[in-house]
Amino acid sequence: MRSPIAVGSLLFIGADGLCCTAAFADVEVRTIVKVVVCIPARYGSTRFAAKVLAKDTGKYLIQHTYERACLAKLPERVIIATDHEKVVSAAESFGAECVLTSPEHKSGTDRIAEAVADLEVDIVVNLQADEPEIDPANIDRVAQLLIDSPDYPMATLGADFESQGQVADPNIVKVITDSKGKAIYFSRAPIPYDREESGIGPVAQYQRHLGIYAYRKEFLLKITSLPQTPLEKIEKLEQLRAIENGYPILVAKVKHTCDGIDTEQQYAEFVERSKK
Repeated sequence: MRSPIAVGSLLFIGADGLCCTAAFADVEVRTIVKVVVCIPARYGSTRFAAKVLAKDTGKYLIQHTYERACLAKLPERVIIATDHEKVVSAAESFGAECVLTSPEHKSGTDRIAEAVADLEVDIVVNLQADEPEIDPANIDRVAQLLIDSPDYPMATLGADFESQGQVADPNIVKVITDSKGKAIYFSRAPIPYDREESGIGPVAQYQRHLGIYAYRKEFLLKITSLPQTPLEKIEKLEQLRAIENGYPILVAKVKHTCDGIDTEQQYAEFVERSKK
């Protein structure tokens, strides 16, 4: 991916070195930004055992996610990071690059930090393994946020809610931002609280968080080296570690296109959709 970083003008001087011609030419200066998608794929799962290797569609669940990621335009590489040899074997069977990481990691972010630690890369996109219907354009969008916004070390996406029931669901994370898209807070609770409606107001005033992130590599390594923070522990939301340590997170709104696969029922519904 090439991104413009400066535009200037060249002054052409006559061959005698004395007379300046009137000619000016705008020159676009570009730099190469290396973007990598890393998919953390933990073998164990509390609600759906070994879900990344579910294969009722004829393809592994992780394979669907990997293939969607490969359709994005900005990343030059897609890597799976796992804690189990079975996932490595599965990834190799469909030609994916896969890194075996420590089984001791507490989060997917810790896992991808290990996987990319020695890579020459500028931006790392953290894509959940259970997102087989992810829109590739959303991967490009979250990476582009950091390319266009050098003051931010981290970016993510949000989308509109469809119902008050979704707003009330603690499994669907909410995000509030300032007028420039900087995240103020993420919560499992309905935020903002609508006092006039005794809690949840009109759906349009809420924004759901989509669990895809882009990090500058140096920041990824730094944030994963910091201890868990109080709000992070309470909400069980690791992005709060950045906010509690004073690091800004840029949020852009996109059209929500899919939900992740957390349960066997959700996987069964995905299998049915894949047949159409």
